[in-house]
Amino acid sequence: MRYLLDNFSEIAGFARIHLRLALIPLVIGLVVAIPVGTVARRARWLRRTTTTVASVAYTIPSLALFVIIPPLAGIATIDELNVVIALSIYSVALLVIAVPAALDSVSASVLDAADAVGYPRLRRSLMVEFPLALPVFVANLRVVAVTNISAVTVGALIGVGGLGKLFTQGYQRDYPDEIAAGIIVVLVLALIVDRVLYLLGRWATPWLNTGRAAPVRRLRLSVDLAKGAGA
Repeated sequence: MRYLLDNFSEIAGFARIHLRLALIPLVIGLVVAIPVGTVARRARWLRRTTTTVASVAYTIPSLALFVIIPPLAGIATIDELNVVIALSIYSVALLVIAVPAALDSVSASVLDAADAVGYPRLRRSLMVEFPLALPVFVANLRVVAVTNISAVTVGALIGVGGLGKLFTQGYQRDYPDEIAAGIIVVLVLALIVDRVLYLLGRWATPWLNTGRAAPVRRLRLSVDLAKGAGA
């Protein structure tokens, strides 16, 4: 703890870099996985294929990706883009599986109600399926975000900045306090990001805060859909 307080400004700089390297791939993963996962859910063979490819991609060791990506992308090994690309692959792999799973959690009776009042497919997806799938999706998103924050530390092995430097420097200098400081800050970052995503999920799904039974929520949604169609 003493090391953390004495070197707070330097560690804060590492934390900012660490957070950037973790969140940019998360955003890229969302942009890619949401449309791909939505389309994949509509065809069984396509869903099976994307799940298989995503599972294989996630099993590739991060250090192997750090070696393979630079010559393919035409960048230096110590370029931050190397870590961003590698973590983007992992983020897409996890989220492309999470999107169909989240959409599967939506009750069939609610979808039938939306169809009954004449919602076209796109409107039903945007106004019914995606909002109701948010709780399951946000839970998966939190896992991916925390996983990215942990994985960024591996980038220190190839010289990319972030809190992982505290681990490599602490090991090289045989200085446990520096390693402990890195562990503490990584945990704090992960907890903060996880909490922010949790609160955003609660804000986006206010109907879950009422404590009412699920059948009542579905009934009210069906009524709202009917009103919306008749408006």
